[in-house]
Amino acid sequence: MSGFENTAGRSPMLEVQGLSKAYQRGKERFQVLDDVSLRVGEGEFVSIIGPSGSGKSTLFRLIGGVEKPDRGSIRISGEETAGRRGLISYMPQQAALFPWLTVADNVSTALVTAGSSKKEAKEQALSWLNRIHLGDVAGSYPHLLSGGMQQRVSFLRALLMKRNVMCLDEPFAALDALTRAEMQRWLLELWESDRRSVLFVTHSIEEALMLSDRLYVLSSAPATVLKEIAVPFDRPRRADVWTEPSFVELKREVLALLGDRTLPHA
Repeated sequence: MSGFENTAGRSPMLEVQGLSKAYQRGKERFQVLDDVSLRVGEGEFVSIIGPSGSGKSTLFRLIGGVEKPDRGSIRISGEETAGRRGLISYMPQQAALFPWLTVADNVSTALVTAGSSKKEAKEQALSWLNRIHLGDVAGSYPHLLSGGMQQRVSFLRALLMKRNVMCLDEPFAALDALTRAEMQRWLLELWESDRRSVLFVTHSIEEALMLSDRLYVLSSAPATVLKEIAVPFDRPRRADVWTEPSFVELKREVLALLGDRTLPHA
């Protein structure tokens, strides 16, 4: 672990300060987030983990500008962005692909949105699909692809949007264990070549420790940050890093923070 890089000094690409959000349900006001603060440095991979219903998806909606916080600030590249859309690339739990477009066209539309001409986008789409070993399904429609293949294309679309911050909301939750492990390795390999700033939501402690530079553990709603944890493993990550005693100890620490709120896939 001697190669551990301290990411605390990186200039923040995303900075959330004192974020609070509540919803009105009938006559009752339900507090979802309570004074949540976090940051993602330039080129850093940060995960959020917490019990179901702890406001993780609400946090993403606020960062993406779909909703506005009741209190607090959201800054991307140093600029206040609360309530502004289109500033992040986003990958949801289910593959966000247009079913009426081929795989290649799904990718090229992201490139056109990012500023490429239609001709350039088509050429780049095929190049990228070959790079992620999906060139042979470029002309297929999404429903003909496996879940893992659909998620690869969905992640590629998010990657090619060329936003400074990527928000990934449990993108592998619906996959079987073997496919999920394969996708984790694939994601790390592709991310290592691009090093975009990533905020990743997961219910899996092992997944968070495998992928992240740091992670934030949230309480149940109203969510607060229980602890920020630095993940002290070299990059590129070894596939067997989960066997290290320090990995097991960190997993125990996160489980202890979450108490009896057992997580699926923990």
